[in-house]
Amino acid sequence: MRLVDLSHDIEHGMITYPGLPGPDIGEHLTFDASCEQYAAGTEFTIGRISMVSNTGTYLDTPAHRYRDGHDLAGLPLERCADLPAVVIDADGPIGVDAFSDVAVSGTAVLLRTGWDRHWGTERYGDPGHAHLTADGARALVDRGAALVGIDSVNIDATTTGERPAHSLLLGAGIPAVEHLTHLLELPATGARFTAVPPKVRGLATFPVRAFASVP
Repeated sequence: MRLVDLSHDIEHGMITYPGLPGPDIGEHLTFDASCEQYAAGTEFTIGRISMVSNTGTYLDTPAHRYRDGHDLAGLPLERCADLPAVVIDADGPIGVDAFSDVAVSGTAVLLRTGWDRHWGTERYGDPGHAHLTADGARALVDRGAALVGIDSVNIDATTTGERPAHSLLLGAGIPAVEHLTHLLELPATGARFTAVPPKVRGLATFPVRAFASVP
C-alpha cells in the first residue's frame, strides 16, 4: 500500500483564492522564552496561525452554503474517510457526460483537471479554470456520490455570482474538497481517499490533509 499526499503546503502569506488573505504563521511561545518556564535543557515552542478557513486544500460542509447546514463538528466520518475513489479526467466545464459510464455511488469522485499546475501563480485564479457544471453536480447527487473533490481553484465557475455545484452538492449533504493536487498519481479506480478536517463547532470549512492509499 502506497500513500499519496493530495494537499498543498500551507505557508505564511500564501494566497489560496483571489481576494482572500494569506495565513499569518508565527510563534506564541518561542524556544528561548520557554527556557524560563522549564528545567535547564528543556524547551518547547508553541505556534500560532491566523487564517481564513478557506486556506490550502480544504473541505466544505453544508454550513458553508446553507445557514441550517451542519458544520465541521457535524460532518460524518463516513463522508470523508477511507472512501473508494473514482478519478475522472476532465477539463473546462465538467458536465454529466464525464460520469456517463462510471459507478459513483458511495465514492469520493475526484475531478482531475490538471489545474493544480498553476498553484502559486496568478493564473491559478483565472476565471477560465476547470469546474463542475450544474448538470454535472446534479448527476453526482442523483447517483449517490459520497464526496466530490477537484484540483482547481473552485468547484464552481466563478464568472458569475451563481454557485450551482456548491448549492446542489452541499444541499444534498455531499462535502466538497477544493484545491487538491497530485491526482495524476492515482489510478482511475482502486485507491481510497481520506480528507478529514478537525471537529470545530461553528466553522463550515477548514484545511484538510487529503491523501489516498493506493494498492
